[in-house]
Amino acid sequence: MENTLGLEIIEVVEQAAIASARWMGKGEKDTADQVAVEAMRERMNQIYMRGRIVIGEGERDEAPMLYIGEEVGICTRTDAKNYCNPEELVEIDIAVDPCEGTNLVAKGQPGSMAVLAISEKGGLFHAPDFYMKKLAAPAVAKGHVDIDKSATENLKILSECLNRSVEELVVVVMDRPRHDDLINEIREAGARVRLISDGDVSAAICCAFTGSNIHALMGVGAAPEGVISAAAMRCLGGHFQGKLLYDPAEVNTPESEKWTREGNYNRLIEMGVTEPDKVFEGEELASGETVLFAACGITPGTLMDGVRFFHGGARTQSLVISSQSKTARFVDTIHMTDSPKHLTLR
Repeated sequence: MENTLGLEIIEVVEQAAIASARWMGKGEKDTADQVAVEAMRERMNQIYMRGRIVIGEGERDEAPMLYIGEEVGICTRTDAKNYCNPEELVEIDIAVDPCEGTNLVAKGQPGSMAVLAISEKGGLFHAPDFYMKKLAAPAVAKGHVDIDKSATENLKILSECLNRSVEELVVVVMDRPRHDDLINEIREAGARVRLISDGDVSAAICCAFTGSNIHALMGVGAAPEGVISAAAMRCLGGHFQGKLLYDPAEVNTPESEKWTREGNYNRLIEMGVTEPDKVFEGEELASGETVLFAACGITPGTLMDGVRFFHGGARTQSLVISSQSKTARFVDTIHMTDSPKHLTLR
């Protein structure tokens, strides 16, 4: 699968990032997301594959494109038999977030990126649009820290695994009222907190890279992004755990007022989640034999530069991670849309 789709998925996230970056700092988060969706879908439909969106922009009646269940790729066309050999057909599940951090793009803030994860059919968890409690940590802490332990306990374990004092640890937490107690506990334990407004996929992945100065991600975020994070961390060998939160009282957000615990529980059962209270390991959220993850920076971040425009083109930086080849490739690409007057080496 990597040999067939490796370069293609880089171009998918690059095109989404370039389209969204044109709206950076313009205060139009919905537009930044929409153009990223359109660009990602257009490029996906040029790939010789039969793809199915399992995590996307929402249910079909809420999202006209890249909705959950949408089929993408040349081999989904009505005339596919003219182009695709059934014996060589690549059938995959796809999780996408064409503009992860729409508010970051709208405000011109760092950390937004276009992301996707793919695996063979059935290889990615079909996460509902619920919230998820998450814990990400470096590979050396895998199997030692645990999402059911307190933040204080996990920080002590993490300090031992990394051979650092707790005071030398940095934990990323989403800046939300629901995290007030968590933030206070982390600070009282002695660790430092980096608050982010959006974009916890990038924060989770940073935990796997020494030098990012991010040692853990804790707290509650969106479940679909949790699956995408798990796919990347599965490839990198990092620690990731997620626990679905279907009780509105545990989330305490304005939109959760329209939910009921019973209604959410029943929806999970209907979706095939037979153990709604289970702690899911990263390998369960991204269980496929082969998993590929790709991201391209829209605005500058810890992992990647953002899109940089110049007369006649743009420059992007992407990250592609594979469980098959056990590689993490940073790809620097110059896109020449016209006849550029100058090309800078770096």
